[in-house]
Amino acid sequence: MDQGLISVDKWGQPSQAYFLTHLHADHTQGLSRRWKKGPLFCSPITRKLFPATFPGFDLSLLRVLEIGSTSSIRLVSETSRKEILVEVTTIDANHCPGAVMYLFQGEFGSFLFTGDFRWDAESQRGQQGKDVLMNALNGRKLDFLYIDNTYCNPSFCFPPRAIAAKQVVDIIASHPLHDIIISISNLGKEDLLVHVAHALNIKIWVWPERLQTMHLLGYGDIFTKDTGLTRVRAVPRYNCTIDTLVTLNTVKGPTIGIIPSGLPWGICSKNKQKQGQRICIDKSQLADNSSSARMLHQYLYCISYSDHSCFNEIQELITILRPTRMRGIVSSSFCYVNPVRYFGQLCGTNQNNDPSSSTSTSEVKDVEVRQADSFSGWDVFHRETETSATAANLSYRSVKRRRVSQLRRERSGAKIAYTDDDN
Repeated sequence: MDQGLISVDKWGQPSQAYFLTHLHADHTQGLSRRWKKGPLFCSPITRKLFPATFPGFDLSLLRVLEIGSTSSIRLVSETSRKEILVEVTTIDANHCPGAVMYLFQGEFGSFLFTGDFRWDAESQRGQQGKDVLMNALNGRKLDFLYIDNTYCNPSFCFPPRAIAAKQVVDIIASHPLHDIIISISNLGKEDLLVHVAHALNIKIWVWPERLQTMHLLGYGDIFTKDTGLTRVRAVPRYNCTIDTLVTLNTVKGPTIGIIPSGLPWGICSKNKQKQGQRICIDKSQLADNSSSARMLHQYLYCISYSDHSCFNEIQELITILRPTRMRGIVSSSFCYVNPVRYFGQLCGTNQNNDPSSSTSTSEVKDVEVRQADSFSGWDVFHRETETSATAANLSYRSVKRRRVSQLRRERSGAKIAYTDDDN
């Protein structure tokens, strides 16, 4: 496919059509209320959430694609000036509200971009997504697979989310006199919270912005902003810290925290003097392939509830599709593995000879997301970099961050403003 025709989760360069998989921040970098580069295709739920995420955005640019449907888009080749017909199938990614995968097909071949996804083919929702994908391919070979390789490491083996959700319910039920803090992000884990609310016949507190999202998603009757109505609160991740939990247990009474995540969280020292504790990614936890709940601290549990596919699920999808070529959309992380390293032999061409398939897990690294620039061939990726800030700006940001951190805590359920640690 010619360069400049289609961009997926990439908003900087010129394209004739832009596609958004979902509204998590790492997939909307470069997208803003002033963005006006062209038509933006998304799912109906993403369209519903868009105004709250990007106030002032020109909504006339949005083009809604129904999940499970195939649509035709006519583009023009930049080289030949000929019309190109692109068939786009929108598939439920089973990740967060509105998240989708895109299958592009035409005379140029076929490309599948998963975005972030959970391949849970045993569930009804997962089976429906699988059926849509296989019916759309209709026996045709997949030329290129751009896959979510967040957990493409044999160390990761997650239980089905239904089992992990039951673990959360069991922990809450076994602490009947405790307040409960559940760590979540701005979007995602709604199914978990709804399951907890129904299983325990309770409401769940969420912060005001999150409550707005819940209302948009149709869950308004389950969630509340009145802390007097419930002992279970869903709070932003930065509010679920050891300092917060210790202080709550000292000041307010028995409280436990729950982190539902696929990441191998652990407890580390705050500084070189090993004073204090903080929640961090702990590589040593990778050796524990258990799907059971883990007690990180006397006040904190970690549950392997993941909205990303684990290693075996990634393997299952690749085995079914056997693409000619593939590449991961996550370029580096604390345990980064190029999927070619493990699954190159399943591709139509031997990608095991690709030098980029080598990996190192010796150092903990920040997660960086590598998104597709456009479908112009095989070299279509661009690594995001950040410009360095001046010392003055860093100092200003530090002071501002402390104030913002305090205000966030006051609004977001923990109501503790004694720490600057926003883990």
